[in-house]
Amino acid sequence: MIVSIENVNKYYNGNQVLENVSLTVENNDRIGIIGRNGCGKSTLLRILTGLEEPDRTAEDGIISVSRNTTIGFLQQNSGLDNDNTVIAEMKSAFSKLLETQEKMSALEKQMSENHSDEIAAEYTQLSSWFEANEGYLIDVKIRTVLNGMGFGQETYDKIISTLSGGEKTRLALSKLLLENPNLLILDEPTNHLDFETVMWLEDYLRSYKGALLIVSHDRYFLDKLCTSIAEIEFGKLTRYKGNYSAFVKLKEAAVIRQQKEYDIQQAEIRKLQDYVDRNLVRATTSSSAKSKRNTLERMEIIEKPREDTKKIKLNFEYDVVPPLDVLNVSNIDLTVGDGAKTIAENVSFAVRRGERVAFVGANGAGKSTLLKVIQNKLPHRKGFIEWAKNTKISYFDQENAQLDMNTTVIDELHKRHRSMTEQEIRSALGRVRLTGENVFKKVGVISGGERAKLCFAIMIEERGNILILDEPTNHLDLVSKEELEDALNDFDQTILFVSHDRYLLNKLATRIIEIRDGGIECFDCGFEGYLDVMRARRESEEREKELEKQKKVQEKAQKVYRTKEQRSADAARKLKIKEIEKQMADIEEEISLLESEISDPEVAKDYVLLDEKCKTLEEKKATLSDLEIEWLELNE
Repeated sequence: MIVSIENVNKYYNGNQVLENVSLTVENNDRIGIIGRNGCGKSTLLRILTGLEEPDRTAEDGIISVSRNTTIGFLQQNSGLDNDNTVIAEMKSAFSKLLETQEKMSALEKQMSENHSDEIAAEYTQLSSWFEANEGYLIDVKIRTVLNGMGFGQETYDKIISTLSGGEKTRLALSKLLLENPNLLILDEPTNHLDFETVMWLEDYLRSYKGALLIVSHDRYFLDKLCTSIAEIEFGKLTRYKGNYSAFVKLKEAAVIRQQKEYDIQQAEIRKLQDYVDRNLVRATTSSSAKSKRNTLERMEIIEKPREDTKKIKLNFEYDVVPPLDVLNVSNIDLTVGDGAKTIAENVSFAVRRGERVAFVGANGAGKSTLLKVIQNKLPHRKGFIEWAKNTKISYFDQENAQLDMNTTVIDELHKRHRSMTEQEIRSALGRVRLTGENVFKKVGVISGGERAKLCFAIMIEERGNILILDEPTNHLDLVSKEELEDALNDFDQTILFVSHDRYLLNKLATRIIEIRDGGIECFDCGFEGYLDVMRARRESEEREKELEKQKKVQEKAQKVYRTKEQRSADAARKLKIKEIEKQMADIEEEISLLESEISDPEVAKDYVLLDEKCKTLEEKKATLSDLEIEWLELNE
């Protein structure tokens, strides 16, 4: 156990946010915490880290932290010295190791001037500790993390105060990763990160040696990392085994089961109560009735599952089935700034009925521009765009440009559908949970999530057979995202969409079109298949770079005149390289065997054996890492 809380309660302004919440975090746990905005997720994290106190009585609000536990908590701009440079701030994560290194340097100087057994013993002790804690890898670790988090070497000497808010958040996360706490708590860690950086972070955290506690709306991120999900709903915390996708199924099954148990118990209660009411006053049956009344009083009442009254209901329907070939785009260009700058040229692709095409690419690549161009909302200078007959487009614009911000919510829908009665308009808005006084508010003052729901209500009434969506899940909570995904999956016609939501991309897309380098590339596969292709390409590029580097080294070595001593040293070096390569191959085989044994269910049942094999595995990996560094140094 690292951290444990029992029966924690928290009130704000008389409202109970957390009710008898209990949670235990063990070593190597991977826990995702989810729930609606305002449900108490951040409050729970602050209580766990001691930044906030629970509302205690004598019996509840117990918080336990094991000895020698270190907790790292990602908050925006947390733990950064704005006057420091990027590299100096990262080195501060290794302050104890760097102090030890300075002591070792001082002892080395003393030993060179005056040999002393006492000094030598102290140096040996410090050196062993320094090496055991990977002190010689400090620079390698810093470069690895900074590069992965998007900080190139040109940023190392930048003063932190000059960085943007997003860069500071990424840097704070980088420092936390380097500090390597026993428990790493991350609150929305994927904010401000692009696809590539998020995927690097996923890979890094997958092999993290401590426990992870993650609050995130990025369901794909939760799927890749978490082994359990803790949901906070109506003030209570319920923990489910598995990742986010498993949680969705388990939660649905749990609600169905609880409803059945509730219905059975309520029927039993009615039956017992009816018997008591009819027989209590009769002399011959009074004793039996009292017994059944006692049964009722002792009965532990099953709570009725509480319905989420804020859940939206979406259903996209259409009137006409379009032809098989719905869209043909040929050799168009994408421009911005009144056509002053071309961001992509000779863009061509075709779309068939029923396809779900996702457009991906870096920010500014032209994804949103492309969606507007194919609808003739923006011009193109050449080529042609041809939609088939009987196609009707319904468009979701992430900027809500189609909405009049000075119109009320109810009028915004009514002016588009004059034939609908006020009751029909109110019902349509009610399905997306725009109710009560909110329908009379101006569009410009409602929240981003409410504006998105209004757009969905408009789209539903348009009954389009082509859906074009630009970042549709922005501003939506997890429950609303799921409702949208289900509705889109039920829609059997064509969908073209842009999204940074990888869970939506993975669940919905049947085809990926990437915009990059001023053009496009089509992938006839889903999002996972696209990622596999891109991963294979990166690995191939890295291999080619390494081969090119080795080639240059060999060419340079051939040009250098080598003395007999140099040739002898070179031969010894090559012999050492071969020895190391054999050692590495042997250790890799041992690691593979250990990993296979650890995954064996029989081994998993034996905790002592499993722990022993896991420790041996870590030692082998550490040895392999040392050999790889030595191998690289010898080759260089």
